[in-house]
Amino acid sequence: MCGFCGLYGPPAHEPPVDRVRRMLRTIAHRGPDAEGVFEDEGIALGHRRLSILDLSPAGDQPMSLGSTTVVYNGESYNFRELRDELERAGCRFRGHSDTEVLLHAYRHWGLQGLERLEGLFAFALWDGERRRLVLMRDRLGIKPLFFAWHGGMLAFGSEIKAVLAAAPIERAVDSQALAEYLWYGNAFEDRTLFRSVRALQPGHRMVVEPGGARIEPWWRIERWVACEAPRHAAEAACAVRAAVDRAVTRQLVSDVPVALLLSGGVDSSSIAASAAAGGVRSLLTFTIGFDYEKGGGELPKARAIARHLGLDHHELHVRGEGLEEVLERLVDAHDEPFADAANIPLYLLGRELHGAVKVLLQGDGGDEMFAGYRRYSILSGLRWWRAASWWIDALARTMPCSTFERVARVAAAAGQTHPAMRMALLLTLETLRDPPTAMLRPEVQANLAAESDPFAAFGRCAERFRGLDPVRQMLLTDACLQLPSQFLPKVDRAMMAHGIEARVPLLDEQVGSLATALPTHLKVSGRQKKIVLRDAMRARLPAGSLDGPKVGFGVPYENWLRGSLHSFARSMLLEPQFIERFGFDRSRIEQALGQHRSRKRERGFLLWKLLQLSIWSRRYLS
Repeated sequence: MCGFCGLYGPPAHEPPVDRVRRMLRTIAHRGPDAEGVFEDEGIALGHRRLSILDLSPAGDQPMSLGSTTVVYNGESYNFRELRDELERAGCRFRGHSDTEVLLHAYRHWGLQGLERLEGLFAFALWDGERRRLVLMRDRLGIKPLFFAWHGGMLAFGSEIKAVLAAAPIERAVDSQALAEYLWYGNAFEDRTLFRSVRALQPGHRMVVEPGGARIEPWWRIERWVACEAPRHAAEAACAVRAAVDRAVTRQLVSDVPVALLLSGGVDSSSIAASAAAGGVRSLLTFTIGFDYEKGGGELPKARAIARHLGLDHHELHVRGEGLEEVLERLVDAHDEPFADAANIPLYLLGRELHGAVKVLLQGDGGDEMFAGYRRYSILSGLRWWRAASWWIDALARTMPCSTFERVARVAAAAGQTHPAMRMALLLTLETLRDPPTAMLRPEVQANLAAESDPFAAFGRCAERFRGLDPVRQMLLTDACLQLPSQFLPKVDRAMMAHGIEARVPLLDEQVGSLATALPTHLKVSGRQKKIVLRDAMRARLPAGSLDGPKVGFGVPYENWLRGSLHSFARSMLLEPQFIERFGFDRSRIEQALGQHRSRKRERGFLLWKLLQLSIWSRRYLS
């Protein structure tokens, strides 16, 4: 796993290689083992290496084959099969890295050869013979790639900070991205909070040639929807177990030790069980406990799973102190405001493991592939929620309390007749009755409403997946929006900040293509979720680990905002420059702070988003 950057276009007053080296300094954490640069007429590429496969100099990048050069971040899990096929076709290899396989695949099969890669990846490939630059990102957006145009020059890199270091790129805020952030805690699709910086979307590539530039999808998740899949429970469980086994086996391939973040939940326990079933008893497993958790958090369940499977288990105990500094560092890691507080324990875990582990398997993606969130249960019982929504709302109005408010919010979301609005409102704690934009001054609200639509991305997904049942629509929308915009960036930035490669076997093509095609009733029914994954692992894991409640990183940011972080949050949110820059209504922010601290009303999610926005704006927009 690595980091890369580059420049394409007419030379400026500063030599392109010098600028690329400056860009590389901003992402040195992504590749602490080596640095390399490449220059050709009109192109300069830079690479920071985290050595995972082929630790010899033969694996260094930028890597060239004839007139073709690549800088690559990621892993191709089917590289051995591709290599065998290429060798039979007469290709000769000098090392055993998957990067070299990528080069041969392009040279032998062209752009279609790149589409045969399976894994997590983003890369920039320069074809000197055709004067063609190809930027490409994996199917689900596991690895990042950002770009910006500036005066006819294209700057690109693994993180936004590398792109910003290329030139004095405009740092104005994107209105659509801001609206989405206020509602959900992140922007969607290709948007970032910087109007001039874009993300290459998952399953897309940019091809830049002398005749111009184009961005096009090379893969869409509809291909997985159309796959053949079992329709009966027992057959489906066998197929899922086999798919997870294959995914774990090929994601354990590495020339350095591989570890697993074991939470004790269904997802990471399934990965551990598959590794053990494949004879990998030496797999290091880590569970992290925090001093702010109650009842030991995940430690007891994870300990029991590791003991049951006979794995080499370790527990890390981390103190959640110095939170202000951690929040500042996380904003630097993301380059954007990021409101999923679960990045805090991941970042702290990475800090603990730094230098000891280079590759860490994680269970991310299991919820989106196998229906692990409560919203899927709600959608499976949509008729009941619609019928009950009117009296739930009435009850919440007459007996106001946090529990009734939460139920009323869910009922109002489920009662939406349009799939886009239903999915969007089930995904956020915000409501139409009290939108987050109410924190803005009236004239600013009006301007933002005229320039943006926070539900537009969901509308596009609803159109793409119309005709499918509500649960499948939500699963596919989550895979297209939430995974690449929230959950996968959380893992990538928190781990790569410490030079650790995170692999996600439950998003492997082996698993994803099967899981996406499975019918809804095999995943969720009533309050039962992840049915087929649980059934797939029943012969390997104790029932208590499979049938217990969902386990996740419980981050008590709501309590921090009432206690240890209250003064810090208050000073940041009421800072005049912050209020004026975005047009917030100071009195409304003060009211929200007071309501939350006195527990008159739960405003934690809203305040947490505003706090991240304030930290980011001070560091990136000042």
